[in-house]
Amino acid sequence: MTKQLRLALIGFGNAAQAFVQMLIEKEHYLNEEKNAQVLVTAIAGSRKGVLLSGGGIDLRAVLERLKTSPRFENALELNTLEVIARAEADVVVELSPLSIEDGQPAISHIKAAFDRGMHVITANKGPIAWAFEELCAQAESSGIQFLYETTVMDGAPVFNFSQYCLKGCEILSFEGILNTTTNFILAEMEQGGSFDAAVAEAQRRGFAEADPTMDITGMDAVAKTCALANALMRGRLTPPEIAAHGIQDVTPEDIAEARAAGQTIKLLCHGFRDGGRVRGVVEPVRLPLTHPFASVTGTSSVLTIETDLMGKLTVIEHDPEIEQTAYGIYSDMLQLIG
Repeated sequence: MTKQLRLALIGFGNAAQAFVQMLIEKEHYLNEEKNAQVLVTAIAGSRKGVLLSGGGIDLRAVLERLKTSPRFENALELNTLEVIARAEADVVVELSPLSIEDGQPAISHIKAAFDRGMHVITANKGPIAWAFEELCAQAESSGIQFLYETTVMDGAPVFNFSQYCLKGCEILSFEGILNTTTNFILAEMEQGGSFDAAVAEAQRRGFAEADPTMDITGMDAVAKTCALANALMRGRLTPPEIAAHGIQDVTPEDIAEARAAGQTIKLLCHGFRDGGRVRGVVEPVRLPLTHPFASVTGTSSVLTIETDLMGKLTVIEHDPEIEQTAYGIYSDMLQLIG
C-alpha cells in the first residue's frame, strides 16, 4: 500500500523552493522506490501569501508563477499559526528566517505543530539554539519526530552521523568552520581584496544577506555552535552563553602578518566540556598552513568531532549550493517515510 505524507511548508524562500523542485524531480523515485506519495498541502510565504489544498498543491504551477509574480495565485491571507492550525498535514517543514535573539517565531511554529500531532522538520537554527531540550521532550511525549539535519552544514550528515554511526560514543568536543560568508571574506582578503569588496562579492553571489551583520559579527556561527553543543553534547546552552567575536576587526595587516608567519585566519566554532559543563567559543584563530582546516576555503565548511571511542572524525562540505540545503530537508523527509 502506498504511503502518503502530507507536508505544510512554513516559509517559502530559496531553500523551500529548491526543496519543492527536488520533490518534483524525485517524484518517480519516491513513488517507485519508496512506495510513497508526497503531497504539499500548505505553503506559507511571508510576502507571497498562503496556499491551502488538502488534495495537494500543484508545485510546478507554483514555481512557474513565481517566475513572473511575487505572490501566489489566489493567495489567502493567514498568519503562520493559522496555517498550522488549518493545514491537512502530517509534517510541518519549518523554514522561517533565523531570529538569533530568541528563536521566535519558529519555536512557536514547532510547538503548534507538536500540539496537533505533526512531525517537524526544521532548517532553522534558532529553536535548536534556544529551546532544544524542551522541544525534544514535547516531541518524545507526543510520539512524534523532530528532525533538524539542515540546521548546520546544509545536508551534510552531522547530526545523523553522530546519532546513527557513532552509537555508544560520547562527543567530547567539536571544532569547525561553519559560516560560509566569513570564510569567503577571509579567503578573498588573503588574495589581496578589501573587506568591503569581499562582502559585496559575497552578496552578488547570493550567499551573503543584504545586511551581513549576523555573519560578520559571528552571530550566525554562534547559533550553529549552540545547536551543535545542544544536540551533540546536551549542552543546554543559549546564544548569550557562547563567547563570541566575529571578523569585523580583522584587517589586511592581520592577514598579511599571519601569511608571513605561515598561517591563515579562520573563524572557528568550538564546543568542549569544561568539568561538568559544556562551553562554546566563536572567534577568529590563526592556524598553520599545515592544519587540515587551512585548505577549507571559499564557501566550503568543515566540522571535526572528537569522541571517546572513535577519536576524531571530520566532515567537509565542498562549495555547497542551495540544492545541498534542500537535500538536508529532503533527507529528513526520507527518514519519516522509512
